[in-house]
Amino acid sequence: MNDIPVVLFAYARPVHLRQVLACLRENGVPQIHAFADGAKGPVDRAAVMETRKQLRAVDWCEMRLTERAENLGLGRNVLAGVGEVAAAHEMFVVWEDDLVCVPGTYAWICAALQHYAEEPRVMSVTAWTHSRVTPPGVGDQPYFDAHAESWVWGGWSRSWHGMDSVNALAKQRAAADRGVPPDGYGADLPAMARDEERKNLWAVRWLYHHLAAGGLCLRPPWSMVEHIGFDAQATHAAAALGWTNPPLLIAPPVPTVWPEPREHPGCRQLWRAANPGGWRQLWRRLRARFSRR
Repeated sequence: MNDIPVVLFAYARPVHLRQVLACLRENGVPQIHAFADGAKGPVDRAAVMETRKQLRAVDWCEMRLTERAENLGLGRNVLAGVGEVAAAHEMFVVWEDDLVCVPGTYAWICAALQHYAEEPRVMSVTAWTHSRVTPPGVGDQPYFDAHAESWVWGGWSRSWHGMDSVNALAKQRAAADRGVPPDGYGADLPAMARDEERKNLWAVRWLYHHLAAGGLCLRPPWSMVEHIGFDAQATHAAAALGWTNPPLLIAPPVPTVWPEPREHPGCRQLWRAANPGGWRQLWRRLRARFSRR
């Protein structure tokens, strides 16, 4: 576990980042590759500098800090940063500067990454789930979902391979060739794929990357992570409130017997029910999870 780095993306939220770093320290994270995005202009320059000051001050783990000279935006920053780390590490965990977790989260994700390292159909592991999309009856055991996640997740260099080759629309077409319709996991996804470049998104490509490959994401039985950016600083914060979790419980136990790589039969319908076509308000809420900046 000690050689699995956290890839941390930060911008101009020093108050949020302070909480994130505290939870990473509490989780015993041994190595962080941080990518600090550049300022958009004079208005956010002070916050960007304070964010970088906090990252430079980390002395409780190995810190490798990349300070962007320009503002890439979340999408380009994530694609470039994860790609760089994936080229050097077999496994990694991806974090953003407004996501906090409970103790044991990092260990749980690392255990899953190690267990499924040789299972090509398993493409990612996440610490997030929600009652809207968690199948009933899972108890305290993790389950598989074909819908990938962007809130605290781990992956392998093998599963990231191909993310920079084609865009979300091309991956959407490849998924359709496998029998997965563009809106098979929510009516919002086709629109996000069309908006990928204009809105500088990345997660919708990751989602269709899974669907195009027939890949799976391992989810916990309850969420270990929460978004703390639902305030004036967060883009689409009001819309995203529909995806807040109740107060977080302790981390679920690391399984003694891990599930076989097979999607839970209830997952697709739960995602479609959470975001059916024509429900504009729910569409905006789910979209906000993939485009907070």
